[in-house]
Amino acid sequence: MAQLILYTTSHCHLCEQAEALLIGLKDQHKVNWQAIEISNDDHLTDKYGIRIPVIKSINNQAELNWPFSADDILTLIRA
Repeated sequence: MAQLILYTTSHCHLCEQAEALLIGLKDQHKVNWQAIEISNDDHLTDKYGIRIPVIKSINNQAELNWPFSADDILTLIRA
């Protein structure tokens, strides 16, 4: 099963779109993710603040910066 992290922040419409893509994939593919709020951590805010939403594969540590599609996420988890 693909294990992903979605780096996000509140009131981010792009983050909501990214989460909707993940929800759509969950039913068709073995995808599990955890949303991480970056504003709670200065290091994460510095690293991802201008790039969110970002999806990170726990399996291979690869990252996918917005904009991305469902196909891009599938490529990430298959790498």
